[in-house]
Amino acid sequence: MKGYGVLVTGGGSGIGLGVARRLAAAGAVVTICGRTEDRLKAAVAEIGDGAGYAVADVADEEAVAAAVRLAQERAGRLDGVVACAGGSSWLGPVTRMPADHWHSVIETNLTGTMHTLKHAAAIMARQGSGSFVGISSIAGDITHRWFGPYGVAKAGIDHLCRLAADELGASNVRVNCIRPGLIRTEAVAMVTEEDNPVRRDYAECTPLPRRGEVEDVANLAAFLIGPESTWITGQVINVDGGQSLRRGPDMSPWLEPAYGADGLRGAAM
Repeated sequence: MKGYGVLVTGGGSGIGLGVARRLAAAGAVVTICGRTEDRLKAAVAEIGDGAGYAVADVADEEAVAAAVRLAQERAGRLDGVVACAGGSSWLGPVTRMPADHWHSVIETNLTGTMHTLKHAAAIMARQGSGSFVGISSIAGDITHRWFGPYGVAKAGIDHLCRLAADELGASNVRVNCIRPGLIRTEAVAMVTEEDNPVRRDYAECTPLPRRGEVEDVANLAAFLIGPESTWITGQVINVDGGQSLRRGPDMSPWLEPAYGADGLRGAAM
């Protein structure tokens, strides 16, 4: 991928940073974006190889458009985008779901991916080539009780990527999506790094006997951006150690003390 121009949203930490490192190692001219400049500067120093950054909240369409343009300008073209920006701010039963958290999670995950796809795909279509990779979650496929808007937003990303793949194929633009399972990052350290009933439940639900690493997602993202996958589009691929063969995690040991058993089944307000 020497000389490829690539944008990675949410590239300052976690999966996004891992993807950016992997693409830079393959020779791509990588631009990352995120909301926190100090974190982006530290990430660029870690990535090396001429990486750059733009401060952008993916919920802000103008900021996303500017980040896409910067990625194109830095390399002279835009060959790939990996939309990693996402996250969640709330866990609990649907009957207690705060509207502001619903809107925030949908905006960051689904609308942010749409903003990125909209502006990147227009450039790629005009140049007649490019690859877009969305990052969703197995929570968008198998139910993860009490995850609220998160799984809903991720399911929307899956469909958005399939829709875009169908539309953009005529312009030789490919769109695929990765569904990670539980990946070891700072954001989920309370699950992956500590012995607790939720971690043990994840292990029980996952056929392969190890934790997921950011490199597991980054390697697939690099393949989907790179020249080995030029006849692959419209695919949603799980990277989850096989968890989607079983079920989502049981978070009740953490949530029942806050909401009560009746609350978790939706009966208490």
